Amino acid sequence: MMNDDSVNIIVLNWNQKDFSIKCIASLKKTTYKNKRIIFVDNGSDDGSSESVKSLHPDVEIIQSKKNLGYAGGNNFGFSSIKHPSKFTIFLNNDTFVDPSFIEPLISELENNSRSMQTVPKIFYAKEKNAVWYGGGKVNLALSLIRHIGIRSNKTEKYDKRIEVDYATGCCFCIRSDDFTRLGMFDERYKMYCEDVDLSLKIIKDGGKIIYIPTSNVWHHVSISLGGSYTFSKWRKKYSSVMKLILKHGSPMLFPITIVFYTLNALLSLMITSLLKVTRKR
Repeated sequence: MMNDDSVNIIVLNWNQKDFSIKCIASLKKTTYKNKRIIFVDNGSDDGSSESVKSLHPDVEIIQSKKNLGYAGGNNFGFSSIKHPSKFTIFLNNDTFVDPSFIEPLISELENNSRSMQTVPKIFYAKEKNAVWYGGGKVNLALSLIRHIGIRSNKTEKYDKRIEVDYATGCCFCIRSDDFTRLGMFDERYKMYCEDVDLSLKIIKDGGKIIYIPTSNVWHHVSISLGGSYTFSKWRKKYSSVMKLILKHGSPMLFPITIVFYTLNALLSLMITSLLKVTRKR
């Protein structure tokens, strides 16, 4: 039987057992009582599941035989959970969390029926006072998808609860019934934009995505421009952006959109190339 305030926290892993173990350890320190931690192993071969089972025997482990990607792995985990919950939090395994990060995310969903997705303030793990995500903006006509506040050290600027265009897949909370009803993650996105697609489906359904700055998470991602960006990631990203435009964009604006899409893609490719050359020196 489902408890009215229960939450399942899905931690998806692929060959990153050290990150996952630390993430789970931080989740165990959270103050929300009615929670379950679900470790979803995406076909790892580094002994991730065995390590989690040894160190955290109370955590539910779900194993896929192969790497299903972000969308497929999270969908598989969500569908395989033994005990359904009213709420679900999807959390990257390369994160650690504030002990009280759960309560504000759930409180918003409990008190506002139109709020369908909540997302925390997310910081860089190695620069703990630098913002990685302070909200999300989408303008498909201009082919723009961006984080608000990225790399900013002025964290107080992002302390206001606001409605945003999308929640990052790094961490968000949603009613489990809504996630199922909206078709879960679209697995046609192999890398990038699965999270934006879900948020756009929520907005089309009449729901709101709310940024909750009193909920804090830290993410292990490079603060440098481009991070570990590669040509392969560039290609996958812009392939996914085009899928997003074709699915959610306005057909009437498509000629304008394709111009901005091309310009943005070329600019990004130039930056990626310059970064690769600079790092080789």
